Amino acid sequence: MPTTDAPASPAPTTGAVRRYRPELQGLRAVAVVLVVSYHVWLGRVSGGVDVFFLISGFLLTGQLVRAAGRGPIAFRPLWGRMIKRLFPAALTVLLGVLVLGMVLLPEDRWFQTIGEVFASALYVENWRLAADSVDYFAQHNTASVVQHFWSLSIQGQFYVAWPLLIALVAMLATRLRRSLTASVAVVLAVLFAGSLAYSVHLTAVNQPLAYFHSATRIWEFAFGGLLALVLDRVVLPRLARIVLGWVGVAALITCGLVLDVGEVFPGWAALWPTTAAALVILAGATGSAVAADRLLASKPLEYVGNLSYALYLWHWPVLVLYLVARHREVVGPLGGAVVIGTSVLLAAATHHFVEQPLRTSRVGERTRWGAYRFGVLALLPVLVVTLGWQVASTKKAGFSIALDDDDHPGALARDPDSPKKTVPGKDVVPPMIAVPNDWGGFADAGCVRSRFDEILEVCTWRPAGTPSKRLVAVGDSHVQQYLAALKPAAEKNGYQVTFMLKGACPFSTTSDAMPGDPGCLAWNAAAQREILDQRPDAVVTLSTRDVRPGLTEQTPQGFVDQWRVLDRAGIPVVALRDNPRMGFSPPACVEAHGVKAPECSVPRATLLADPPPYDGRADIPANVSFLDFGDYFCGRSSCRPVVGNVLVYMDDNHVTASFMATLSPVLEKAMVAALGW
Repeated sequence: MPTTDAPASPAPTTGAVRRYRPELQGLRAVAVVLVVSYHVWLGRVSGGVDVFFLISGFLLTGQLVRAAGRGPIAFRPLWGRMIKRLFPAALTVLLGVLVLGMVLLPEDRWFQTIGEVFASALYVENWRLAADSVDYFAQHNTASVVQHFWSLSIQGQFYVAWPLLIALVAMLATRLRRSLTASVAVVLAVLFAGSLAYSVHLTAVNQPLAYFHSATRIWEFAFGGLLALVLDRVVLPRLARIVLGWVGVAALITCGLVLDVGEVFPGWAALWPTTAAALVILAGATGSAVAADRLLASKPLEYVGNLSYALYLWHWPVLVLYLVARHREVVGPLGGAVVIGTSVLLAAATHHFVEQPLRTSRVGERTRWGAYRFGVLALLPVLVVTLGWQVASTKKAGFSIALDDDDHPGALARDPDSPKKTVPGKDVVPPMIAVPNDWGGFADAGCVRSRFDEILEVCTWRPAGTPSKRLVAVGDSHVQQYLAALKPAAEKNGYQVTFMLKGACPFSTTSDAMPGDPGCLAWNAAAQREILDQRPDAVVTLSTRDVRPGLTEQTPQGFVDQWRVLDRAGIPVVALRDNPRMGFSPPACVEAHGVKAPECSVPRATLLADPPPYDGRADIPANVSFLDFGDYFCGRSSCRPVVGNVLVYMDDNHVTASFMATLSPVLEKAMVAALGW
């Protein structure tokens, strides 16, 4: 993330020499141009953010070492200046996002946006996204309008922690009578090695989490800090510096083209852009007319560098809101030019009318804590508007479907034994704002960790009195969504329902959704042992997968192998045919084009195999009963987003709890008949 840190100006030196570095603004300019153009036109990540991290580490480490060499670091004015530098532009953008979001964003994106704006304002957006990266259901979130604030959050955390770190090292160096510069260098080298090692490890095992995790980025700041400490001790021939400068610029520009940054960063791969930036800094000011620094120090690039912070802040909201307003997935060349042009104009306005006036003013400087009061006052409008939007949205989202609602029969509209049919002209439910949270389940279930393996969480809902039957629902989120259909039947008949669920991990002897995933394999082994130990009256799980465009629906061998284990234990299995996965967001399509729009439907034949893949298989054990609700999700020729005035889907593949609740009488009847209850 670019900031408005000045390149530096002459001052007394201690350890790290301070002098004006005009090429740094040009380096920032190149980095932000790469970030913006890659996001807008290529839909990729460039590695430019890693350059901003390195530059920040370079500048702040040098500043802090010089300050510590003169005496104790003055934290209050230091952080006060940072507040005046960072808050005005960032909070201006967040306030603009809130206002435009209420007008342009679909209602089903409101809660995500509210939560992420709040996290961004408090500089914890990276942790919010990190949490979402390990939350299976949050992984289906659409890219938010402020998702790019993850890097600003890490940068803000760095600005708080780094001065404390350098002050601690300076105190210890003084007491131990060690060189300040050498002590800081040792600590930064340890941080560099430790953070890089952790980054490589976490990127290999969980790249989405690694991408947003603060600890995987510390080494980039430390790299810049080490560069600040050793830069003036590195003496290179002029020709070598000219070559280094151009190699650094070329490497930086090509990084995002060669590497799929969004999939392999940070890890080892992030050494590419950070090393490229380090080469440019090592090259320094060569005085040559053919050197890269001549270009980087030019007035146009210096001006873009000055705009880099505001341009980074604005480009992503403008891009996302443009796509929302135009109902598009990509912008195209002309649309991209509009997005970038608009972003540059907003960035220039923010820089000249918000950043610069406040930064050079006496605001927050008249009293000792004035900058902090200014920060709180600047933050308040964003927090107040966010809270107000949250309260209003929560009130609007309060919805639960009534099973006796004749206007919204849902699945019962397709039940030949039900008198309920679709009533024309009625509103579709649930309201769009309620869709992202329309998950079903047993809120009052008790959960414990399995004694067989702590990776498995076992949750049980018990009726009042002795259960009439004991059910176990096991598998991935597509089993979880059926809890909304099981709950009314369980409450009516006194069933005990135990559920064992793991996203993207269906009940199988293999890891079908994520082949070879050791976590899924271990979870399935533990779930099998838990079921054999409990010996329930029936197990509810899936019978098929890959019910989606471009794939052929199948019954994996791992499913059958699990059923055979339960068959030997005398445990019946109710195997549910998986629901179709649409490949796009039906709620968003309905909101943009209407319920009957042809682009919101998918031909049935492209999703559901005919006959089902388990038909005719000779290896199906006798304990398995197959339930197929395909005719309730789809008509004879197409799968539509709305059935019986109820939205079927909450995203591209998960069914709303509202629709599942209307399926409950059908599920209950079919299950009782199959099990002979």
